[in-house]
Amino acid sequence: MKLFFHKITNWEYWPFQVLYFPIYFLWGYYAIRAKSIFFFNASNPTIKNGGFMMESKKAIYDLLPKKYYPKTILIREQTDLSQIVNKVVEQEIYFPLIVKPDIGLRGSGVKKIKTISELKIYVEKANFDFLVQDLIPYQNELGIFYVRHPHEKEGRITGIVAKEFLIVKGDGVSSIEDLIRKTPRFMLQWDNLHEEYGDGLKRVLTKEEEINLVPFGNHARGAKFLDASNLISEKLTQTINEISAQIPEFYFGRFDIMYNSIEELERGENFQIVELNGAASEPTHIYDPKHSVWFAWKELARHITYMYEISVANHKRGFPYLTHKVGMHQYRLHLAQNNKILNF
Repeated sequence: MKLFFHKITNWEYWPFQVLYFPIYFLWGYYAIRAKSIFFFNASNPTIKNGGFMMESKKAIYDLLPKKYYPKTILIREQTDLSQIVNKVVEQEIYFPLIVKPDIGLRGSGVKKIKTISELKIYVEKANFDFLVQDLIPYQNELGIFYVRHPHEKEGRITGIVAKEFLIVKGDGVSSIEDLIRKTPRFMLQWDNLHEEYGDGLKRVLTKEEEINLVPFGNHARGAKFLDASNLISEKLTQTINEISAQIPEFYFGRFDIMYNSIEELERGENFQIVELNGAASEPTHIYDPKHSVWFAWKELARHITYMYEISVANHKRGFPYLTHKVGMHQYRLHLAQNNKILNF
């Protein structure tokens, strides 16, 4: 009951459909003006469906210079474990490594794999294509939202989110489970944590000992999102513009980046792109607990307006919207893929 009231009184945990309900009206208005529900297809012409649904993460990585992201292997569904291990060895990817669905959903199905035995379990369970990646060595993560209109040579950063991982710190007395139970945000992840760690949650951490229970910057996996838009600077904007200029026909989306220090990131040093998200990107700085739902709605409306304007401009340049038939087919595939991953 305590967790139920925590979710009700903290809008960041509201169901997607509830949070976005007012935004559907704005979307409908823009769909009428564009004469297409699926206008978003033109927002990023080189990304499937603009990056709104059914886009392959591997296909997006392939648009980026390799120096910007970790070593990545695409594994097709039902690939034999021995073949996967051979590919991992050939690419010099070492344990622990990251596995995640190629067509994903808010961090679902993302796992840190420490052994071949754990990889075997994932492979046997996965009923979708997935990626195997090097573990990124940096400890800090930001989500940087970027927008550029087609007529502009350079774009802008419209928001930054910092991600506080699900980390517990020992006091020499409490078990990991005890420490988890002290924080509602952590307890909302209890089922996943219990499945992953089992009896390991009974371990008592020494004083000041820390453990990162979920090393992924996903809100749905327990990460705390903090508005770090104060980090927007001329230097950082220049670096993000330089990266974006190397991605063909990219105009709207969010870079999720792991980095060593903000000073190095501003210089374009010691960072890697975890993911580049397209038209479905959220301005995730809205999820900072200090913000009201009114702030969230204002920011969502602002960014959907950017996407609409960019899509219309690209449509005038000759990039098509999806037809209703194709769009609905892609949407049905999207729902089926989501069900696969949610049931994983």
